[in-house]
Amino acid sequence: AYPPHKISDAVLSGAVLEALQTQEAFLLEWIDHTPQTNEVRRSAALIAGARVAVQHFDLPVYLSELGASGGLNLMWDHFLLEIDGHRFGSALSTILLSPKWTGALPPSVQPRIEKRRGVDLNPLDPTRRDHLLRLMAYMWADQPERLNLTRSAASVLDAKVHQDDAIDWLARQLPAAPEGRLHLIQHTIAWQYFPKAAQVRGTALIEAAGKRATKNRPLAWLSMESDGSDQQGAALTLRMWPGDIKLDLGRVDFHGRWIDWKYSG
Repeated sequence: AYPPHKISDAVLSGAVLEALQTQEAFLLEWIDHTPQTNEVRRSAALIAGARVAVQHFDLPVYLSELGASGGLNLMWDHFLLEIDGHRFGSALSTILLSPKWTGALPPSVQPRIEKRRGVDLNPLDPTRRDHLLRLMAYMWADQPERLNLTRSAASVLDAKVHQDDAIDWLARQLPAAPEGRLHLIQHTIAWQYFPKAAQVRGTALIEAAGKRATKNRPLAWLSMESDGSDQQGAALTLRMWPGDIKLDLGRVDFHGRWIDWKYSG
């Protein structure tokens, strides 16, 4: 029914009603899951933000993601960010992210992820055909770029996403961060959906871990979330310890289509 196909309303409604009747059990099982797209284009903001963190703490990255869905955005070091002809990331990557970018370029330093893992209440495994199909079913069929990026990101996926409450999992992960590594916590359009009590507890846990952070065991919190502002898009923020450095990195389209970058350090 998508353009350029021309199908009458009567034919379309008839097909939908027939599917509802003949596929009732399948459809009821399908909608019993919370929709999640694991939008790969958000990794453009993560690539840029992580470079700021590594610019401050030149250490290998110990990466944790909250609300990781299928874990595709844990793989951002396998993607290539292109800004006005400048490329950031692996030169061997075929997964290209090219958001509309305003502002200065991000730091040129290249992060090196030594370990990555995430958590989600209902994690998907995009290396499984049925789970990948579910992720792609939540995308519009006339958006081939998103579909292709999801397939490509799934092809390089090697991250483990644990099924658990995000804050309970985080409470166990924070003390486990090793010496000589930058523990980078990331989340994109996930924290805003956590219950208020979970947000308060999560913030307290991260801040307490920040107070224990050292130059050889630093902590960074990279967030891309709605902040209730009347400005467009999500707020991209970074907090780092030791020192409790707070940076407003800019605004990002919720699907990563554009980035208004504010950092120039």
